[in-house]
Amino acid sequence: MAENTARQLETELPDLEAYWMPFTGNRYFKQNPRMISRAQGMYCYTTDGKRLLDAVAGLWCCNAGHCHPRIVEAIKQQAETLDYSMAFQLGHPRVFELANRLVDMAPEGIDYAFFVNSGSEAVDTALKMALAYHRIRGDAARTRLIGREKGYHGVGFGGISVGGLSPNRKMFGAMLPGVDHLPHTHNISENAYSRGLPEWGAHLADELENIVALHDPSTIAAVIVEPIAGSAGVLLPPQGYLQRLRNICNKHGILLIFDEVICGFGRTGDNFGANRFGVTPDLMTIAKGLTSGTVPMGAVLAKKDIYDTFMTGPDTAIEFFHGYTYSGHPLAAAAGCATLDVYLGEGLIDRARGLEGKFEDALHSLKGEPNVIDVRNFGLIGAVELEPIEGQPTARAMQIFRDCYDAGVIIRTTGDTLAFSPPLIIEEAQIEQVVESVRTALQSN
Repeated sequence: MAENTARQLETELPDLEAYWMPFTGNRYFKQNPRMISRAQGMYCYTTDGKRLLDAVAGLWCCNAGHCHPRIVEAIKQQAETLDYSMAFQLGHPRVFELANRLVDMAPEGIDYAFFVNSGSEAVDTALKMALAYHRIRGDAARTRLIGREKGYHGVGFGGISVGGLSPNRKMFGAMLPGVDHLPHTHNISENAYSRGLPEWGAHLADELENIVALHDPSTIAAVIVEPIAGSAGVLLPPQGYLQRLRNICNKHGILLIFDEVICGFGRTGDNFGANRFGVTPDLMTIAKGLTSGTVPMGAVLAKKDIYDTFMTGPDTAIEFFHGYTYSGHPLAAAAGCATLDVYLGEGLIDRARGLEGKFEDALHSLKGEPNVIDVRNFGLIGAVELEPIEGQPTARAMQIFRDCYDAGVIIRTTGDTLAFSPPLIIEEAQIEQVVESVRTALQSN
């Protein structure tokens, strides 16, 4: 009887009016709702019974697939044992366990984890850490922050200030003062259809030297970039680009922050993008795959020198006046520990590396299909860029999204780019299904 009631609730649509949906055309959606009622493994299921192959891991986050039994059980057990513990002046065992395990996965020299609830909060936290770090060291003039064009760093005021996506910024007036932006690395004329990291463009990192010369290095606190820019359409770092940024930051005493919210936890075929690219930042922001999307959680991973700089004054003094009610929440910490168990115990990170070539070949088979102007990939993240319809930006990609949905596949669009970031459990046959659904949609539009 209870199961029948649950099924009935899945198929009955609630009143849609009261919910103001994020990053969504609310009016269109409420006239044409697409409602997900449950999920398992690689698939989501709609209220009207459609099965959808999830080619974007929820929203770049469900790296272990949906509703993994080990993660679900850990959350259940934690909810029955400790539902909440204040994060200020108190702790609980799971969050310390998770911190130790994360720094073990991070590049050598990253030794501390500060927990938050999302990627947006992680970015704002990292920016505050950078500013405070310099002030404590006596470099209070270092207040300038450097982001990058087309960068996405969440939707807090710090994140949209250093971010470089104009639709995310234009409605909100003045941003944080003292922010500059590096040029983005996307250049189809030089790098179209690159397999893996493009060869052209490492010199674009040298623009940081021009910004340093303009403002003087003594005024610059930090540079923040995504190793691979996800929300802008999977923009890859040219070979040697991140190494150049690291060297320039070292030269001028500037902190380097990697936003690993999308790149982390196997997405690049390694623990983090920093591991795969062999470049260690001073601070790393993480979220999404940290709990495989099950419970909201993010973190900033920091070098020991940064943590030690804050550890001054009386032992009882608060060293960093920052944090959130739900920092290191017990359910999130339990989910995080269980998620790491799954990634490592089931070999999912190595599996992603092993599937990289198959994923690459499948995506690049779309070269030559109607309106395709670029294909790019790295690890289990990829993009197919389309020629926009004149006067209707984003319309072509959105139609492909709708056609794929109707064919039983969920993809992601950003501008006129189709983005792919499947769970690390994807099978080769499912990769083919995703690509053939896109091919059919391209040929019919």
